[in-house]
Amino acid sequence: MGMEGFAVPSGPTADYGASLTFSVILTCVMAASGGLIFGYDVGISGGVSSMESFLRQFYPGVLKKMIEKGTSNEYCVYDSQSLTAFTSSLYIAGLFASLVAGKVTKAIGRQAVMLLGGAMFFAGAALNAGAVDIAMLIIGRMLLGFGVGFTNQATPVYLAEIAPPRWRGAFTSGFQFFLSVGVLIANLTNYGTNHIKRWGWRLSLGLAAAPATVIVIGAFFLTDSPSSLVVRGKLDAARAALRRVRGPDADIDAELKDVIRSVEESKKNEEEAYRRIIRREYRPHLVMAIAVALFFQLTGVIVLAFFSPLLFRTVGFGSDAALIGAVILGAVNLGSISVSTFTIDWLGRRPLFMIGGLVMIICQVAIAWIMGAQIGHNGEGTMPHGYSVAVLLLVCGHSAGFGVSWGPLNWLIPAEIFPVEIRSAGNGITSAVGLGCTFIQTQTFLAMLCAFKYATFAYYAGWIVIMTTFIALFMPETKGVPLESMNAVWAQHWYWGRFVRERKQVIDESA
Repeated sequence: MGMEGFAVPSGPTADYGASLTFSVILTCVMAASGGLIFGYDVGISGGVSSMESFLRQFYPGVLKKMIEKGTSNEYCVYDSQSLTAFTSSLYIAGLFASLVAGKVTKAIGRQAVMLLGGAMFFAGAALNAGAVDIAMLIIGRMLLGFGVGFTNQATPVYLAEIAPPRWRGAFTSGFQFFLSVGVLIANLTNYGTNHIKRWGWRLSLGLAAAPATVIVIGAFFLTDSPSSLVVRGKLDAARAALRRVRGPDADIDAELKDVIRSVEESKKNEEEAYRRIIRREYRPHLVMAIAVALFFQLTGVIVLAFFSPLLFRTVGFGSDAALIGAVILGAVNLGSISVSTFTIDWLGRRPLFMIGGLVMIICQVAIAWIMGAQIGHNGEGTMPHGYSVAVLLLVCGHSAGFGVSWGPLNWLIPAEIFPVEIRSAGNGITSAVGLGCTFIQTQTFLAMLCAFKYATFAYYAGWIVIMTTFIALFMPETKGVPLESMNAVWAQHWYWGRFVRERKQVIDESA
């Protein structure tokens, strides 16, 4: 198939002679630390929601049901829309932030957006730590959401643009690695503060300011990505940024020329990026922007991460044991992410999706079977300790399958598949869909558990079957492909090629 009209520098594996420099490693590590704030929130909210001191002050009705546990339906002890709003309110704010983040990024750059996101997260942490009523809690959570929305949109794309193509998978998965570190730190924090009976929850929420400080300080020392600088007309700064991160042997002029060409192509059409992405020739990118974020949420791992302490208490663990279970879960997730970091650019994206999908399906079905057999349909049974441990192990197995597949790939795939002219819009849509689905799931999961009982986990297993099949059929392999060459991958796909070839024809005719 001819390649005329595409920005293909020197074949799909060209990397402009870039070496793995200390500067690019340091830059990517500092940027990836933006995942800490999202991870800390994922880990902290579920643990705080299970603390008796927190429930006594804000949700006494839930505490009463928890104390009376054993005389009511085990599946419904924590079913409270007000309690889930404490978690989910962050994500409705994050949804709004992600929708405007594309325009903000175009105006001020990705580095400045990361700085802004960290500052807003810091303000939300301070407000939550001093909360005296539910309204103050929710406002603080919404400030956290604005911070998460901005950093989630900017950081993965920044990493994909800065990292050399040969190591892009490893560096971009660093965002998920730091997210997992944040989850683990939060779970350890919750375990420690749970022993501070009156104000431990305040310390847990207030310490969210620590990862926010890390990203704010780190952002001050980052150079903006070359693509972002070229979009804003700062060519000398873009050249300096490339020289800093690529090393002395790299062909800086060739890479800068391709970046400029990609940006200039995007400016030929003056349509807004969000209007452009719905055009037929961008159909593969729009579908993936929505599908990857949607399927990521429907693995069930997000709600399991948020509510794992509550789930572990539902299956029979005590307060401390449930928090220790959450710590173990966080450690397993971090370990699996570490494995994926070293295999993602070796095995490729598609094999990891398949392996992780199979593991998650098996674990979700097994959890559903154990909970149905031991607790029963009406939630009146008591689960023996051995089965409780089995549920913990299966949840950890599910997390491991997620950690080697959808965990890092949810951030990597959207960051690398979009052409520069729709890159901010595409990642804004992905982030918005993800945060919107997180809001819906966190608001409804405990009610779903109460209504569906053990079938909740079979529901997620069914979705994993669907998403794994979708990836097998419609997701091309993007391992080692430079961002400027990505259209060639889509043009060769058995289904998406018909759409991308139309875009090629448009580019050729306008050249």
